[in-house]
Amino acid sequence: METLYEYDIADHSPFEVFARRAEATPIENAGLEFARDLIAGVIEFQPEMDTLIARYAPEWPLDQMAVIDRNILRIAIFEFMIGRLTPVKVAINEAVELAKTYGSDSAPRFINGVLGTLADQAPDLRDELIAHSQQRNN
Repeated sequence: METLYEYDIADHSPFEVFARRAEATPIENAGLEFARDLIAGVIEFQPEMDTLIARYAPEWPLDQMAVIDRNILRIAIFEFMIGRLTPVKVAINEAVELAKTYGSDSAPRFINGVLGTLADQAPDLRDELIAHSQQRNN
């Protein structure tokens, strides 16, 4: 999350940021690979996920949303909807815990509400996200 946060606010190379952070806080190879795949996936699908977030959280425009909240949502959406790396409930619980740790007092409730709504429609929305990404990349 810290890598995506820095990428979002400072537009630094995400993989240089990740390498620097991984060097400072060593983790197992499996954890490094998971984190690298997560970062790459979030960046690849960011435009589509941002469109989805804007649609399901219209009262919070992306440019006015806290950077932490925006990235927590992107990570969870990628994990359970696109990459299917994590079961839906686990991804939502992890996102809420991140919001409790790093977000404002209202962030956990906001994150839970948006992700809960998305989870109910995950299969259809996944197909939509993949199709939009393919169109963008063609």
